[in-house]
Amino acid sequence: MTFRADAAFAAGMDRADPLAGYRERFHIPRHGNSEEIYLCGNSLGLQPRNTARYLQEELQDWQRLAVKGHFAGRRPWLAYHELFTERSARLVGAGPLEVVNMNTLTVNLHLMMVSFYRPTPQRHKILIEHGAFPSDRYAVTSQIRFHGHDPDASLIELVPRAGCATVDSGDVEAVIAAEAEQLALVLLPGVQYYSGQAFEIARLTRAARAAGAIAGWDLAHATGNLPLQLHDWGVDFAVWCNYKYLNAGPGAVAGCFVHERHARDFDRPRFAGWWGHDKAARFRMQPGFAPMPGAEGWQLSNPPILALAPLLASLEIFDEVGMHALREKSLQLTGFMEFLLQQRLPDAVEILTPQDPARRGCQLSLRLHSGRAPARKVFEQLEQRGVTCDWREPDVIRVAPVPLYNTCGDVYRFAEILEEVLRA
Repeated sequence: MTFRADAAFAAGMDRADPLAGYRERFHIPRHGNSEEIYLCGNSLGLQPRNTARYLQEELQDWQRLAVKGHFAGRRPWLAYHELFTERSARLVGAGPLEVVNMNTLTVNLHLMMVSFYRPTPQRHKILIEHGAFPSDRYAVTSQIRFHGHDPDASLIELVPRAGCATVDSGDVEAVIAAEAEQLALVLLPGVQYYSGQAFEIARLTRAARAAGAIAGWDLAHATGNLPLQLHDWGVDFAVWCNYKYLNAGPGAVAGCFVHERHARDFDRPRFAGWWGHDKAARFRMQPGFAPMPGAEGWQLSNPPILALAPLLASLEIFDEVGMHALREKSLQLTGFMEFLLQQRLPDAVEILTPQDPARRGCQLSLRLHSGRAPARKVFEQLEQRGVTCDWREPDVIRVAPVPLYNTCGDVYRFAEILEEVLRA
């Protein structure tokens, strides 16, 4: 698409946007007398307007029904997590047997590694990217130590080539091939949180499995951002949070995928809890654990109803729109932002995120060139001007135009304000 660097062009794009009406289904924070420019959905998504209704309905059912709400509420609590199954499966390209919403991301990551990281003296290494999200690195190193291995020997970190901010897929494949005999688990991000690089999930999953390793993915920045086909790609397991692009609120209940080839692998070690037990026999209160088939068999506790309710409001919107329509608009918004930054600030801003649209999602990670104002100061001044984006140490400003509620007008005003701040 050919862009123009003027406000009239942005306004025309917004008038022609078939998804424009969905912005009205979210609460947009205010800055003074107008709406702020919110470009931080990669960190915390905005609140859907229906969220309060769903929460209030559960509070009302609790008030009037108490324990009977497990069976007699508008959405009975006993099977509440099943309300999300079909929609979550469509969102990540999975079958209903393969997905469940439970716990939080790092808890789910630990549960998956309990089952899928089974190191031996010969095969004990885990491959992650250098600069992985800290919680993932903490989880991985603690699992390595828990199994009696030394992270210095068992943890492999992918380092980009000199002068590059991102990792080449060919380099990842080369490392996997070189470490194949000792590699137990490849754990990579769908989208790297710092650089915004989208990894080639299908390609790298094939490489991991060909090497005899488990292919696991942290999709915190990919789910709700990129179209996914986890089943067809052969991913062993994946975990994600629902509070970024999926707008389920701070600390929301997370998601988990386990491929159906593992659905009835009941001898695989796992941590057990009663909500993962065969639901037909769950309330017989028998001592022996009989896991449910599929991802639900990794559940521990009954679902937290008030924490899950906001996800309903968001998933109903995703189900209406579909990821392919969202991706089309996302490419437009991010492409327009890249164009404006290159036109208006070619010597001031470096975009770390790959230029190839297939290798990124909504997010662009920006680094100011040396000789300009300190990046942290620029970030603070953007906030003072009504722009909410995201700061990551030591020097990166992350901006994410989210297609459900951001506009080309938001993108244009952001570039305009950033230019004004830098020139000042």
